[in-house]
Amino acid sequence: MKKVQDFKVLEYSWLNDENYILKLIADDEIPEIKPGNFAEIKVPDSADIFLRRPISVLDVNYEKKTISFYIKAIGKGTRKLGQLNIGQTVNIVYPLGNQFVVQDEKKVLIVGGGSGIAPFVLLGRELQSKDVDVTFLMGGRTKNDIFLTDEFSKYGKVEVTTEDGSRGEKGMVTHHSLFKSEFDFDKVYTCGPDPMMKAVAKIAESKGILCEASLENMMACGIGACLCCVTPTHDGNKVVCTEGPVFNTKELAW
Repeated sequence: MKKVQDFKVLEYSWLNDENYILKLIADDEIPEIKPGNFAEIKVPDSADIFLRRPISVLDVNYEKKTISFYIKAIGKGTRKLGQLNIGQTVNIVYPLGNQFVVQDEKKVLIVGGGSGIAPFVLLGRELQSKDVDVTFLMGGRTKNDIFLTDEFSKYGKVEVTTEDGSRGEKGMVTHHSLFKSEFDFDKVYTCGPDPMMKAVAKIAESKGILCEASLENMMACGIGACLCCVTPTHDGNKVVCTEGPVFNTKELAW
């Protein structure tokens, strides 16, 4: 059920100078949120910022009526969201988009990079509830780009790559030894920079394994009206905010 709702800023958790977790609290009940869903967040008290910001849901606590977002401050809007006062009102439209599909998988690989790690807390929790063997593979340029590994470790094994070798194995995520050994996963989930997702999808396809990717296209409205997030597929152009953001990578015209 899509909902427009006011929340209040409960707390910030800054991971470094650019990345932070914003936790909001509501007076009313929170609708069910699925792994991969996102919200359109209105930047309050900003006359020069007209569009809402699309942010994946990191976590939700229905009993406490809280919702959390992992945000990278890369523009005026996301920086402003990191400068709000505790108790300040924030309006969001959510839950939007589709979700990762969890069926009868026994062993899965989750590959994330950058802010693309955000949907994987909820996904990891759902997979764990179904006794799925989960491996997380997180990539970054340096150790300073790797976050939330302690949280992910609650739901599965965590592997890391960094381009400079400062943490985990050296190289891109697709250089990890996981891809060189027996690749016995039933499914791959991925979210992050397009080149990373394309490389992961290519490997999965070569091994005959289903891969789902959550695209990070610019989504200005979240309801399919502005069409700025359209992506080409083998079945024509599709609107990422309503027909995605999660796609079977075989559908995508990459």
